[in-house]
Amino acid sequence: METLACSIQLNTILPPELQARYQDPDAIRRVLREARTIAIVGISTDKYKASHMVGAYLQYEGYRVIPVNPNATEILGEQCYPDVRSIPEPIDVVDIFRPAHECVPIVQQAIEKGAWCVWMQLRIVNLEAAELAERAGLTVVMDRCIKMEHGRYNNSLHWVGMNTEIITARKMRRWF
Repeated sequence: METLACSIQLNTILPPELQARYQDPDAIRRVLREARTIAIVGISTDKYKASHMVGAYLQYEGYRVIPVNPNATEILGEQCYPDVRSIPEPIDVVDIFRPAHECVPIVQQAIEKGAWCVWMQLRIVNLEAAELAERAGLTVVMDRCIKMEHGRYNNSLHWVGMNTEIITARKMRRWF
């Protein structure tokens, strides 16, 4: 049996049937290609925490990042909001960095705001929240890191030794 030291598939806790449903490469590429505004719920003021690094990365890559943290007024140079409902502008993606048991009310707010995608970060799995979002017509990505997926399809994740599971003899190009 061959093992990979840094395979993308090693990161997920979802069984294969749910991976196919909530980690579809075509859906992920569409979200990364079409999204412009991403609300990050649970983003930290601590620049060494994953949520802050993900937000900074997404800003650098040209996305409009809206921080959602009730304990902050500004993160990454952007006004911070206490919840998704408080954001005064349209949102494409609601990226969730909160414990799984907090996802349902966040998804309800994403639906109210008219977001078209809910993204639950690595190790955040809430099937009730995912099904609620799907019933409302939202794209759902679960148990995946938006930064890692962007790097994977942007052809930069392999630079840090990750197996992107994309095999090609072509010159590297962006997927979106």
